[in-house]
Order: sequence, then structure tokens, then C-alpha cells
Amino acid sequence: MKKIIALLFTLATVFTVMGQDVTGQWNGLLKVQGTQLRIVFHITKTDTGFSSTMDSPDQGAKGIPVTSTVFKNPKLKLEVKNARIEYEGELIKKTIEGTFKQGGLALPLKLTRDTIEKTVLKRFQEPVKPYPYYTEEITFPNPKANITLSGTLTLPTKEEHYPTVIMITGSGPQNRDEELMGHKPFLVIADYLTRNGIAVLRYDDRGTAQSTGDFKTATSADFATDVESAIAYLITRKEIDKNEIGLIGHSEGGMIAPMVAAKSKDVHFIVLLAGTGLRGDKVLLLQQEAIAQATGVPAVQIQKARAISDKIFQMVLTSASSEKLETDLTHYFRQVLKDSFDAQIPAGMTKDQYINFQVSQFTSPWMHYFLKYDPAITLEKVTCPVLAVNGEKDVQVAPKENLSAIRAALEKGGNKNVTIKEFPNLNHLFQESKTGLPSEYVTIEETFSSIVSDTITKWIEQHVK
Repeated sequence: MKKIIALLFTLATVFTVMGQDVTGQWNGLLKVQGTQLRIVFHITKTDTGFSSTMDSPDQGAKGIPVTSTVFKNPKLKLEVKNARIEYEGELIKKTIEGTFKQGGLALPLKLTRDTIEKTVLKRFQEPVKPYPYYTEEITFPNPKANITLSGTLTLPTKEEHYPTVIMITGSGPQNRDEELMGHKPFLVIADYLTRNGIAVLRYDDRGTAQSTGDFKTATSADFATDVESAIAYLITRKEIDKNEIGLIGHSEGGMIAPMVAAKSKDVHFIVLLAGTGLRGDKVLLLQQEAIAQATGVPAVQIQKARAISDKIFQMVLTSASSEKLETDLTHYFRQVLKDSFDAQIPAGMTKDQYINFQVSQFTSPWMHYFLKYDPAITLEKVTCPVLAVNGEKDVQVAPKENLSAIRAALEKGGNKNVTIKEFPNLNHLFQESKTGLPSEYVTIEETFSSIVSDTITKWIEQHVK
């Protein structure tokens, strides 16, 4: 009897597989670092097999030709060569379970016939319009770079003069809200400050969103000129108290703020949110070690990875020629990526592609500048009041080491108006966290600690007339 039941089950399975139809519209949702992207494939039957197109509704792209569509029941493979996209999945009843790859990134992607709706992320701190203050979309030029920056100016009202802060984003192309991992921290901070009588200017990084320019070729020094241009713009506004303009910089922005303050008499105070006090190579070595420890990487592997990174950084620091650096790095990566290190190569990338990608990262103008830049030298020249804060669980900018370096540099320069504070349990984005790891950012509902917002607000109020 058991054999008969098994036979009937096998036949039913065979007929189910044979009857599966892959043609039609398939919808999926990619989740990438807090961003949700809908993906749609349209598959049709042809005389020789199958063809298909791809849509990316959230990027405004439709009808992208799929280079190759192969369906060998129940396996499906799609490829968009120009975009380096691959999708491999298995048709199981009414869904396709598979993996979406692009470049070195591999993400799970489930396709279904049903319409896909984005998951609404809970961000309880984001302000909702209408705001109880004046908001204006503005643009201002950076004549040195021949670019135009776009931003938002918020004022408690339009009738009076207010102390004002310019917000400076962290590393990577950021819009005026410093939007990342589903959060908009600069929007939340600006809302809090403006409700408490402090005007705020925040703007899109050059080459990002509505600002013009080339982000990829810029260094921190170039971004500093964008801040200087923002100051020049504020001075033209009658609503701004010219004697009470300050800067708030987060992460790399906390490195840029002192660069501007050390040169400009128009900067009257600065707030450093997870800013750096150590040279760039040391910041990244500490970051690498902290993240590895938090994710449970064995100590032996951490030491080995640190030695490799240290060697790479030293090559960059001592390089005299970009061409020689590129050659030396390529040779070194080939030495490192032997059989025992092949696991480091992301899925979908060849060894040569991975090496080329790494070399391009370490020879980029931004990285070259960042690794060599020592913020302590600049901090010694800052004479205005400084508030430097960080979260105890920050694994990207080590709090104790960098806050200590910031304090030491400011004191060495004779600055006596310095406040340093480390907040317990907060991560790099100043969220209450468990591990501090970047993978947590998107899962946390809080965008920016209200305790830190209140600390910043009260400190600014104490340092303006």
C-alpha cells in the first residue's frame, strides 16, 4: 500500500511540474541597505524559447531588455548583461524563489504574480507637513567649483533674526536629509532645532539629488568649499544673524566642519557628531576591527585582516605616483587573493573584477585624501566653541579614541570652550542600539536620539546671544 501511495504522489508531482507556466508578469521586492526597490519581469514564450523585459518602477525604468531568458522547468535564469544583472530561481507552484545579483551584490528575491507593495517603515520622528515654521527651497553657487547647490532653509518665522546652523553630511553621496537606511536624520534634527528657535540650512551634496557637480572626483577639502559657499549665502539673508552662524557635521562632516571653522571668522561654533580626531587610516583600522569583533569574527582572522589593511594603507600613504600605486596595489591584491581568500570575492564577481574594484576604491581622490588627512592638525587651529559627541556603540568612528584625540588637539591649540560627551548605547547614527552594527540601522524605528537633539539645542542656546 505504501508503494502505491508513493507512486501516486510521484505522478502528481510530475504532472504539477509539467503544468507550471513561467510566462506572464512576475513581481518582487529587493531590500538593499534600507531601500526598497520593486522589480518586475515580463516573460513571454517565443518559437525558440522565452524572452523577457524588466521594469524598475521606483527608478522610473520600464521595458529594459533581458539579454537571456532560460527556463528549464523548474529552473529560471535571467540575465541583463549591460547592467550586470543576473537572476536565478526555481518555480515552485505560484512563486519563484531565487537570488538577484548585480555587480558583487547578491540578494534574495522572491517573485510572485501578486502586486507588490513596499513595506511601510516606522519612522515616528519624521515630521509631517504642515510644519509650524517657515520652509524655503533654495539654491546657492560655489564659484570655486562652478557648481550650484540645492537645499532647504528652515526658519522659526520669516520676520526675525535667528542663530543658524549649516548641516554637513557624512561620507558617500547624501541628499539634504542625509537619507540612509530608511532614515532621514538631518530632517529630524533640522525639525527639532527649528521648533526650538534655531534656523537650519541643509543641502544636497554636490552631484547628488538636485545639486550639480561631480561627487566622485571630490575630496573632503572640496566639500569644505561647498560649506564656505553656504556661509556666503546665509550672510546675504536678512533673517540670519550673521554673528551666530554655526556648523553641525556628522561623521566625515565632523571632519569638514573644523576645516571650515579654522579658516573662517564667520563660523561662531561647531558641533561634531561622530567626528574624527585620528588620521583616516587609523579611523578605518579601528572601524574594521570593531565591526569584526561585533560580528563574532575570530581574533586570528581579525589580526590577519588588519595586517592586510595596514599594508594597503601604508602603500597609499607613501605613494609618490598614482600609476605606481595602481600597479603595486594590483600586484598585492593578487598575492593576497589566493585560495584561502577566495571566499572574500562577492558572488557574481570574478577575481579580476574584484581586484579592479578594490584598486579603484583605494586610488580614488576621496580615499587617497581621507587616508592621509590628520584632523588633529586642523583642530589645533579652531578657536570657536566646540561640542563633540559620539555614541558608545559606534563601530564606524571609534568613540573613545576619536573623542580623546579631538579633545587633545583642541586643548593643544588653546581652545578652552570645548564640550565632549559620549552617550551610552547609541550607535553611529545616534540611535539606541544593541550591537551598533550598520546592519541594525534599518531595523531601528528611532532615527536620532532626542536626548542628543536636546543636548545640541541647549548647548547652542548657551553659546549664542
